[in-house]
Amino acid sequence: MRQGLVAYKRLLLMQLSLRRSIYMGLPSLSSAQLARLHAGALAILSCLFVGVAVSAPPEQTPDAAAEIQAVLRAQQDAWNRGDIDGFMNGYARSPSTVFVSEDEVRRGWETVRERYHKKYSDRAKMGTLTFSDLETTLLSPDAAVVLGRWRLDRANDHPHGRFTLIFKRLPEGWRIVHDHTSAAKE
Repeated sequence: MRQGLVAYKRLLLMQLSLRRSIYMGLPSLSSAQLARLHAGALAILSCLFVGVAVSAPPEQTPDAAAEIQAVLRAQQDAWNRGDIDGFMNGYARSPSTVFVSEDEVRRGWETVRERYHKKYSDRAKMGTLTFSDLETTLLSPDAAVVLGRWRLDRANDHPHGRFTLIFKRLPEGWRIVHDHTSAAKE
């Protein structure tokens, strides 16, 4: 934004300099020089407008953040009922869905689903899930990133960690398209 203001001020100075040379009887500019000056001014204005448009943050609507948090609440509730398939409804049902954990990258909704069913094969292994410290940042009207904490309370342990989720607004609503989850050391 600051660069755009500097460019705008330079443009104004160029215009004042041009007017001064015309009105004070100083040597006038040739038509080629005027054309170059106008082309330069147009280029500066174009850069200014593009810079302002690109640097403007996307409007974060309360609805988007609330909708995303509702997806996470539904996932937490499904998990705590022992419903892995219900939990998986928070993910995009796509072969391009990505899940990163334990130094492995898994691709595809089905692959992620199979991993959850294998790793959490019974209620005791699932425990009670809690999400906390959620920070939702809208990247565009159709994309957001969520940073948060997860915790499982089980009979003999309490694994926990952090996650970063990339959500995309799809026809069926906000869904996770990329999940990077890490576990803290006990």
